[in-house]
Amino acid sequence: MSEYVIRSGDRAAFIAGLRELADFLTANPAVLVPRNASFGVFVDASDAAARREGAEHVAASLGVPVEDIGEGYYDARRDFGPIAYRVIAIPPEERQ
Repeated sequence: MSEYVIRSGDRAAFIAGLRELADFLTANPAVLVPRNASFGVFVDASDAAARREGAEHVAASLGVPVEDIGEGYYDARRDFGPIAYRVIAIPPEERQ
């Protein structure tokens, strides 16, 4: 079995922060918003098979496929309007 680590944060705090941001933007229409935004989790693994397995684990929950973007990188994303939620698997030498 391949081993991977998914770098994730505090779920409740993240969701509360998103709601707080949405409420703030709603209450303050003069505040500009970005054209696009992206959030994501990272998969750490020493080999390509494990990186892909970790990316597929997250992508399955999102209901999207994983794309091999070459040189040991894997990516999956689901868009919510102009906001993307991503999983990114990066080769170990690139994380240093």
